Amino acid sequence: QRIYLPLQKSSCLPKDHHGRKFEIVKLDKKRFDHSKTGFELKGVHAKKDCKECHKSEFISDPILKKKSSTFMGLKGACLTCHTDYHQGKLSPNCATCHNFDSFKNAKVVGFDHNKTHFPILGKHNNVSCSKCHKTEIVNGKTVQRFKGLEFQSCTPCHKDAHETKFGTNCKQCHSEESFHSIKNIATFNHDKTEFQLIGKHKTVACKSCHKTANMTDPLKHDKCSDCHADFHKKEFAKNGITPDCNECHTNNGFGETKFTIERHSKLNFQLEGAHAATPCFACHKKQETWKFRNIDGKCIDCHKNTHKGFMQEKYLANDNCTACHNTTRWKTVKFDHNKTDFKLEGVHARKACAACHYKKNELGVRVQKFQGMVADCSSCHKDSHAGQFEINGKTNCTTCHGFESWSDSKFDHNTSRFKLEGAHVKVSCFECHKETKEGKKKFVQYKFKSIECSTCHS
Repeated sequence: QRIYLPLQKSSCLPKDHHGRKFEIVKLDKKRFDHSKTGFELKGVHAKKDCKECHKSEFISDPILKKKSSTFMGLKGACLTCHTDYHQGKLSPNCATCHNFDSFKNAKVVGFDHNKTHFPILGKHNNVSCSKCHKTEIVNGKTVQRFKGLEFQSCTPCHKDAHETKFGTNCKQCHSEESFHSIKNIATFNHDKTEFQLIGKHKTVACKSCHKTANMTDPLKHDKCSDCHADFHKKEFAKNGITPDCNECHTNNGFGETKFTIERHSKLNFQLEGAHAATPCFACHKKQETWKFRNIDGKCIDCHKNTHKGFMQEKYLANDNCTACHNTTRWKTVKFDHNKTDFKLEGVHARKACAACHYKKNELGVRVQKFQGMVADCSSCHKDSHAGQFEINGKTNCTTCHGFESWSDSKFDHNTSRFKLEGAHVKVSCFECHKETKEGKKKFVQYKFKSIECSTCHS
C-alpha cells in the first residue's frame, strides 16, 4: 500500500507551473538593441512606443496576425506601417526622398531636383514643393502630383503679366533670380520712346512709373505733376494753378534748385552778405515741413536776440539786429558807444566789444554783460601799482595815463611832494622808482614815506 504524504514547501523545488500567461522571455524594452533585428530605429522611430508599430494590422502572416501579443511578423519596408501617400506613382521606398525626422521635409535626405528634367535655379530654391506640385484626386484620395508636369515654359506656373504682348518666352527678359531683374535693361534705349530718361529718372525702377500689370499702357508725361504730387501743397499756386516742378527743380533731384539769388532778389527779402551763402532750408525748413510763403523779413524771425535781458531796451531797436550788425559779418558792429556814459577813446575804440562785454565767470564760462557796468579803470584793468594811488578805495588811471598807451605818462612830478630840480631832472624814473616786493606782489614803488636825500643817497 502506497502512502502519500503532503509535500512540504521547499525553495529547492522547480517552479514550472506559473500559469498560461507566464512570460518565459523577460524582454527589457527600454534596453533592447533594435538594430540587431536588421531595422535600426532612427529619428521619430526611436521615440515611438513598441506597441505603435508591433500590432496585428501591420502583420501580413495570417498565423502571427492572430497572436494577441507578438513582436514578430513585421517587415522593414516603409509601406508596412505607412500608407502610400503617392498611390504607387513614386518609389515605395520613402527614404528615397524623406528622412526619419519628418515626412514634410523631403530635402533633408538630399533629393537632387537638378537630376530631373527641371533643374531648380535662383528663386525656385526658396519655393515650397506644394507651390508647383499641386494636389490631385487619385483612387478617391488627395495626393500631390510629381510626374507629368508641364515646364517647357514659365506660364504653366506663372501668370503672364504682359498678356503675351512680349511673347511667351519669359526668359528673354527675366531670369530665375528675380522677375524684377530685367535682362539687358541697361542697354534698353528709352530715348526711342516719347520720354527720355534724364538725371534721377535713369535710376528709377521701371515699375515706379509703369504701374500696370503688363507695363505697356501709355503714360502721361508732359508735366512733372503727371507722376509727382505737389510737395508744396499749392503754396506756389496762382489763381488756383500750381506751377510745374521744373520751374525751380531739375531732373538731377528735388534737392537741387534753379531758383537763383537773382530771382530771390526780386522778392521782398533780398539775399545780401552772408544770407546769399545760407542754404535754403536754414530759413525755409525750420520745422518738419518746408515753408516759403508768409515769412516775415525781420531778423528775429530767424535769429534769436541773444542780447535780450542783457542790454537796455533802448539799444535793442525793437529786435532789429541791423541797428548794430550787418549781413556780411556778424562780429562787425557799428554801435555808437558815445550814446552811453562811457566814450570810447584811443585803444578802447579799436577793441572788440567782447573784450569788455564777454568775460568768463567764476565757472570759466563766457557770459555777456552790458548793463550795470562800472566805468572805473579797475573794473577792467588790474592795478599794477598795488593800490599806491588809491583815493577813497579807487584808482583813477587817467590821472597819469592816456588811452593810447600805458607807457605814455602825463604825470607832472612837480605836482608831487618832491619837485625835480637840478640834476634830478635828467635822472631816469627807474633810478629812484625801483621794483620792490611785498609778500607775493611785485611792483614799482612810487610813493615813499620820506623824501629826504638819505632815502635814495647813502
